[in-house]
Amino acid sequence: MLTENRLSKIEFIVNASGSVTIADLMEELDASESTIRRDLSMLDERGKLLRVRGGAVAIPQKYDTKDDDVGYRKTQYSIEKQRIGEYAASLVEDDDFVFLDAGTTTEVMIPYIQNKKAKFVTNALSHAMKLSERGMTVYILGGAFKNTTEAIVGEETIASLQKFNFTKGFFGVNGITEEQGYSTPEIREALVKQVAFEKSAHRFVLADHSKFGAVSAITFGNFVNATVITDRMPDAFRSHKNILEVTVS
Repeated sequence: MLTENRLSKIEFIVNASGSVTIADLMEELDASESTIRRDLSMLDERGKLLRVRGGAVAIPQKYDTKDDDVGYRKTQYSIEKQRIGEYAASLVEDDDFVFLDAGTTTEVMIPYIQNKKAKFVTNALSHAMKLSERGMTVYILGGAFKNTTEAIVGEETIASLQKFNFTKGFFGVNGITEEQGYSTPEIREALVKQVAFEKSAHRFVLADHSKFGAVSAITFGNFVNATVITDRMPDAFRSHKNILEVTVS
């Protein structure tokens, strides 16, 4: 087995079980003790796990319980977000009826959208303004304005969403794991995402690499039910076919 393949398998085993012994890995991977010890040291140096006496343990997941201010988030991973947004924009086609979620990465899509025949629904005032300025047909959902993320949320927003059926939905996210799926910190915004997610025939989650392995308070969608567009896929997720990795130069 190639070294990188073996390292990916070890990382997956550790993350799935929480901890593992050298003996278990030797049996599972049919590898020598010296090979497993070397692999664990390498993964520890890469920050993929914590090497302990006799084996390894998973690094505790990042857990977010509140949203960062949108101004701060716009400064984070800006080059990565630009590439992700550019690729996502290329997926918009003539007859699409698109839900565009509030968020800094979904916002980056807008300047790159070339197809102006598509129609858009969004819960972000800034998105609606930018789409309209580019001559696109856009509908803004009603509801309460959430200043932190500049999103429209609440019961009225959800009621408005119920009448729509989207060909494609593009979503922002705070955390992605296989077990907890796609998550976000605040219940009102999570419920809007959940309904729009369910009403979209094709779902795309736009996420830079830092979102993998993070967990927020509220899950709005299952991991397998969307395609993730990201700048860099963690090794532990490479067996999954629903992740698109775009190149950042």
